[in-house]
Amino acid sequence: MPIYSGPIIDAHHHLWDLGMRRHPWLEAAAGERGGLGDLGPLQRDYLPRDYRRDAARHDVVATVHVEAGWRADDGIGETRWLETLDKAGGVAARYVAAVPLGSPEAAGLIEAQAAFPRVVGVRDILSWDPDPARRFAPRDGIMDKPAWRAGLARLGRHGLAFDLMVFPRQLADAARLAAAFPDQLFVLNHCGSPIDRDEDGMRRWREGLRLLSSHDNVAIKISDLVAYDHDWTLDSLRAVIMQCIDCFGPGRAMFASDFPVAGLHATFDEVYDSFKEITADFFEAEQRALFFGTAERVYRMETSSPGSLPAGQQ
Repeated sequence: MPIYSGPIIDAHHHLWDLGMRRHPWLEAAAGERGGLGDLGPLQRDYLPRDYRRDAARHDVVATVHVEAGWRADDGIGETRWLETLDKAGGVAARYVAAVPLGSPEAAGLIEAQAAFPRVVGVRDILSWDPDPARRFAPRDGIMDKPAWRAGLARLGRHGLAFDLMVFPRQLADAARLAAAFPDQLFVLNHCGSPIDRDEDGMRRWREGLRLLSSHDNVAIKISDLVAYDHDWTLDSLRAVIMQCIDCFGPGRAMFASDFPVAGLHATFDEVYDSFKEITADFFEAEQRALFFGTAERVYRMETSSPGSLPAGQQ
């Protein structure tokens, strides 16, 4: 089969205007986060025009904006800001919004977020590690807390997906969560974040990924493979990508850039050229699912149907 040249839905990226002072993790004095390394290159505005510049060589027809660490005391602020941005080229056509599901305000925030037609999912980052420099979440075991699960249970009333961001050590817990909520759609972020690159670490990741993929209500985003593979090669990316596809199949897997975060270790062209090269031998229908179809279905994009976006939002 030829290299994929069809339309692309980028299922995961971020935008920010640092002049608004709404992203505390990107403040100069914030320090490291999530084992990503030096965050200095991210400490600049990243707006739709910047995304379109980076993606110019690829036929990106729509994107999904995923919450970008906006200040927790302004729960709806990021969504309101996104609504003001230029949507040319389909940038930020859909949103995955932030809601702290275990908070007393969760019910009201879910209701408020769901009132925006572009909001199709929620993310509450669960990634925790004993090393403070690697963790994103404030504590371990959040997904087992009754209050948090009560918040999660509210998503289904609004047809919202849950973007699941965890480390491999948490994949077994995530599998139990998916089993407990069989009617909730989960979308695993960033391949399950294979952060430990030694043989034992990658084995644990593969086993956890296989376990989670056994639940049909879980899809996966193959995104930011370079976050924990800074000296990546096409072969090292191929091993992770093929494991994800082998576990979930093209019908439950989607490619995404995670820009500008992935830009710490690769260009946008390197990310998508790698996706295209590694899947060059796939059937056309499989390629289309990975680059377009799965994201279109999961995030209710319906880009192929004229006028299908909410009125006035095409």
